[in-house]
Amino acid sequence: MTPADSAPVSSKSPEAKAPPTAFGKGFVLDAWYFVALSRDVAPASLKRYELLGEPVLVGRTRAGQVYAMRDICPHRAAPLSAGRLVEKPGEGETIECCYHGWRFRPDGVCAAIPSLVEDQPYEADRIRVRSYPVRESQGMVFVWMASDPRTAADPDHEPPVFPGVVGGGAKMVEWMDFDAHVDHAVVGLMDPAHGPYVHQQWWWRSAKSMHEKAKAFEPREHGFAMVRHAPSSNSRAYKILGGAPATEITFRLPGYRWEHIQVGEKQVLALTCLTPINETKTRITQIFWSDHWVFSLARPFLRMGVIAFLKQDGGMVNLQNEGLRYDPALIWIDDADKQAKWYQQLKREWIKSRAEGRPFANPVKPAVLRWKS
Repeated sequence: MTPADSAPVSSKSPEAKAPPTAFGKGFVLDAWYFVALSRDVAPASLKRYELLGEPVLVGRTRAGQVYAMRDICPHRAAPLSAGRLVEKPGEGETIECCYHGWRFRPDGVCAAIPSLVEDQPYEADRIRVRSYPVRESQGMVFVWMASDPRTAADPDHEPPVFPGVVGGGAKMVEWMDFDAHVDHAVVGLMDPAHGPYVHQQWWWRSAKSMHEKAKAFEPREHGFAMVRHAPSSNSRAYKILGGAPATEITFRLPGYRWEHIQVGEKQVLALTCLTPINETKTRITQIFWSDHWVFSLARPFLRMGVIAFLKQDGGMVNLQNEGLRYDPALIWIDDADKQAKWYQQLKREWIKSRAEGRPFANPVKPAVLRWKS
């Protein structure tokens, strides 16, 4: 990991242009995006994803190497993910296109064009499919989405490392696709005031239990955190953990939010990954790790709660879209919307710093925010 908020920046070509920074438009580039758990990328598998509007094949060779490439054959545009992984003498493992059998190595270089005959010399290795840097970390697969494909082979920082990945593999994973740009998904995720209205549950909280809260925040690497504190007294779900839970909630670009709970020596990590599919759709993946006994006994109950939260948020996104299609001006207030403001500042600074070829300067300053929920 590089020092906080000071990742070195690769030089950009004059042709590289910064994407739009307006809220609800453009993406954070030169960044790692979560695509899958490692256990879901099986050997010899070819899985198609859409990331930031691009078709991406994520696969694993039989030897265990994970790779990612643009999921379009350059010959006749068939999805490479519809093909198969083969091994030919002298070529190693390659992805064979289902249409005409063109074969590509995991780095995107064409290894063979079967339709050529001996007296038709053609330098197949001059043909390349765009490849994406990929990393496996803490049982997750991340893909690097670069602002300039010509510099994509050399990411200048690694995926985030999350505290609390304990107890073996992930204990629970749920996901849902929201019909929203990632910006709206992010600010909806970090909004502290909607809970009593959108998530009214007997086991969580209700509008009748609202009271004033004051939370301290600090800047963190590529983001910020609500510093460690005792959970609010009107959040009933924490009580099943017993003891004296202490929680810290962190947000990091491009779209990671995690809550790390400590109960004595035991830990719980609730990680939410926001992965833009395209300009109007975002995948929300919630992953839980823990070495706390409660996950063995209460997993069905916790799973029902997570699914309920996702469905409630998804329903509210659909309602919000009814208003957003008229492109209204949005009003942001302090302090309840301060985190949403910080996200917008972080995104603008990230895009600007990359375009200018300088280190990222975190715009978030320490603060105590107050709101009712």
